[in-house]
Parts: sequence; C-alpha cells; structure tokens
Amino acid sequence: MSSESRVNGFGWFFSAFVLGATAGAAIALLTAPRSGRETRERLKKSASDLQKTMRHVPGTIQRAAERAVKAGQVAFEHARDDVR
Repeated sequence: MSSESRVNGFGWFFSAFVLGATAGAAIALLTAPRSGRETRERLKKSASDLQKTMRHVPGTIQRAAERAVKAGQVAFEHARDDVR
C-alpha cells in the first residue's frame, strides 16, 4: 500500500469520525431542554466553528503524514546501514 493511499485512507477515516461526532453533537443539541430558537442558534454556531476547523484539517493531516513518511524512511535507512 502506498503512503499516499494510507494518507487518503486516514483522511477518510478522520472525516468520517468528525462527521459522526458532528451528527452526535447535533442530536444532543436538538434533544437538549432549550428553546428551539436557542438550539438553532447554537447549532448554527457549532456548524460555523466546525467549518472553520475543517478548512485546516486536510493540510494538517498531509503535513503530519509527510513527516511520518520521512521519519520512516530515515529509520529504514539507519536500520539498513546497521545491517550492512
């Protein structure tokens, strides 16, 4: 499996996790003992906050994956040199 497909796989997993967490939060807000207006306002704010956060996620995941791949390559090279 290439490092790119692992990164994409993790990205999908992370996106699904965030989507699930968001759905859970939305359900919790909708069933909370608050007025409909207050609940909708909180839900709008939460959606807006999530949208702002999600803009940064793909780049953050990509940079973390690149660092992990680079560290793995360095570790492999050191191990290979030790075997020689």
